[in-house]
Amino acid sequence: MLVEIEDFQTGWYGIKIGLKTEDIESLIAALNQLKIQKTHFHIRSDFAGDGGVGDVGVYFHENEIESNMEIEASVEPKRI
Repeated sequence: MLVEIEDFQTGWYGIKIGLKTEDIESLIAALNQLKIQKTHFHIRSDFAGDGGVGDVGVYFHENEIESNMEIEASVEPKRI
């Protein structure tokens, strides 16, 4: 997995996450557990190198709390 910070030079930042096939399988499993257990998980760095993203926390978001992001797919997913 490769995570990068993208500076939009506007005060806003992007986070790019590059995933290998095995990373996708692990992420799907973690998301399925999140859906069932309504808890959290982390995507964590090995902390090698000069710095960057050290940790991404993913948690179950209650419906009562207003969202400030949404998932935007570049290609519509196909139902299996």
